[in-house]
Amino acid sequence: MMHSQRQLSRIFFLCGRWFAITLFSGVFFSITLFSIRGFANTVKIHKNPATGLLTWAVEDKGFSLELIQLNPDFVRAVYEKHGLPQAEVERIAGYCVFGSILRNTSAKYTMYYRVANWRYRTKKGNEYPVKTKTQWLHEWKKVGVPFSWTLLPDAGDFNVGDWQQGFTTIKLPRNTRFDFIYKWQMDGKHYRGTIKNMRCAPARLMGDKK
Repeated sequence: MMHSQRQLSRIFFLCGRWFAITLFSGVFFSITLFSIRGFANTVKIHKNPATGLLTWAVEDKGFSLELIQLNPDFVRAVYEKHGLPQAEVERIAGYCVFGSILRNTSAKYTMYYRVANWRYRTKKGNEYPVKTKTQWLHEWKKVGVPFSWTLLPDAGDFNVGDWQQGFTTIKLPRNTRFDFIYKWQMDGKHYRGTIKNMRCAPARLMGDKK
């Protein structure tokens, strides 16, 4: 479900306390500037001082995207709570999982995204498609799992101020670095951006001695 801008703070609290904690208790520590198709693209990196987890936030030509590291124990807790078989819980916890928030920040245009168009690029230069919600649901259906929440929807049309949230999954090991390539449409034009040198969450939170 997409949400209007005025609903933002309430729905963060009701549907995902972890979003509010990560975004608003983190501290800004660096900014990287680079250009895509001639437009300024600013990536801000936030670090949560309590957990050490990172958030990458990009604002690019009316398209806003935040990607929040989620550690494996948190992912396990989410899916165990909803009764997924343990094998499926461990399978998705083995992915590099990010909480994702998209917004249309343009002044007057509709924004469109499609996860199937997104890619991640390894340090060896190989590019791979981001796994979609439909792909996960197809696999879960085979093992009798009807659950369909939490994952970022495959696609969406956003009016000005609308936003969406959900998990984005990358098939890479813990602490792996990669570039995230995202695409979107605005006012009939196609755009592409890159967040460089992202990193999968560690297996343990900062200060966790288990």
